[in-house]
Amino acid sequence: MKLTLTHDEVQSYYKILSDSNAVFKADYPADSSARQPVHTVYGGANLFKSGFVAKLGENALKTLETYAPNFAVFARVLDLPGASTLPATSLELTSLNAALQANAEQVRQAYPAAWLAYTVYNRVLKKLKTEPIEDNRIDFEDGYGNRPDSEEDDHAIAAAEEVAKGMAENTLSPFIGIRVKTFSNECKARSIRTLDIFLTRLAEKTGAKLPQNFIVTLPKVVTPAQVSTFVDILEKLETRLGFAKDSLRMEIMVETTQSIINHKGENTVPLLVAAAKGRCRSAVFGTYDYTASCNITAAYQSHTHPACDFARHVMQVSLAGTGVTISDGATTIMPIGPHKAPKDGVLTALQMDENRVVVHRAWKLHFDNIMHSLRHAYYQGWDLNPAQLPIRYAAIDTFFLSGLQDASARLNAFLNKAAQATLVGNTFDDAATGQGLLNFFLRGMACGAITEQEVLATGITLDELRSRSFVQIVNNRTKK
Repeated sequence: MKLTLTHDEVQSYYKILSDSNAVFKADYPADSSARQPVHTVYGGANLFKSGFVAKLGENALKTLETYAPNFAVFARVLDLPGASTLPATSLELTSLNAALQANAEQVRQAYPAAWLAYTVYNRVLKKLKTEPIEDNRIDFEDGYGNRPDSEEDDHAIAAAEEVAKGMAENTLSPFIGIRVKTFSNECKARSIRTLDIFLTRLAEKTGAKLPQNFIVTLPKVVTPAQVSTFVDILEKLETRLGFAKDSLRMEIMVETTQSIINHKGENTVPLLVAAAKGRCRSAVFGTYDYTASCNITAAYQSHTHPACDFARHVMQVSLAGTGVTISDGATTIMPIGPHKAPKDGVLTALQMDENRVVVHRAWKLHFDNIMHSLRHAYYQGWDLNPAQLPIRYAAIDTFFLSGLQDASARLNAFLNKAAQATLVGNTFDDAATGQGLLNFFLRGMACGAITEQEVLATGITLDELRSRSFVQIVNNRTKK
């Protein structure tokens, strides 16, 4: 075959492309396959105890049982697909519940709305009983406030001792860490001192061992110098206290306009992460501080404000493929009723009704906010109160389970015609969509919303799923 380019020219191009691809791979090693928690629960350091997880789980269960005693009520509150068709009478509900227990799959085919509501509710119950909190942040910032130095010193020591106790008793959440104050001029001294006291005491109590998946959160980051200084402090504490090398990981909080675009017009997010020298595990968006920094008035500060979506998208495109995870902000309207039963007393029926209205409204807002995050591919967010926990898991389960049948059919069709474009229903899928379907199952399985059996039913193997590459799966199948 006749060619125009010389062998040496082609080899030089190969070299340029190989070097460029290697640099790209170093910058974008791909998203981590490690577990990412679906939320982070923030709680004031003054309140933290080693039994924090179990206590919040009990409180969450009590709230769920009080304000949504069955799956039909829960589904109607959250307006799940088909919720309006669910039975309202106790007799009909008892009959449907028995049918679902006997043969959920049969009911699923005949009455998908009932299956979804029943499955979501029962998975939420199970989650609250077995692992109510996935990630816990012991907070010395907004959830703690400004206190006398002696008081914060004592709380830093006490929190470290409780973490050590939780490690010994295996009562901590799978992910845990602390959030210190910002590195602003007003708070930098207090922030560094709290971090030093906490880690010093923890090292003393545990023999320089850290809890699994431990992380330190630096809030309201505005300059790379704040991050690099924080990293230098972590390195010194790590070395001097005897913690394993590179074990003190951090996350940054994006809460100001300057942490999105700096004074030079540069995207600040990659600069902040680079300043962490490989220690940054996550970037967290702070909804309300960010909207305040945009001069948005309090009445319009919301999770779904377009200004927040802009910031989320900047974070997303900046960190996609880097291995640094992203997390969304909180819903600050709490599902807490205005009436509290007096000691040795009970609430009136009217008071219960008023509480129910407030809790249900806050639940729906939180659910809608989480679904907004999920649609934007933010699979982790904040929870601030145990009454929010049922909604976190309900939203996660609803997001994945409501799309499971369609995604399964499309992925199965793709795998059956591995190298061909496929028309399923009225949706024409290409390789990029195939990767999106793969991402759906990867995320759903990682958070527990989709079971291993439901993944295998699509025709994909677990090894193929773990490859995380639809193109690789197609190539391997076409070679067989």
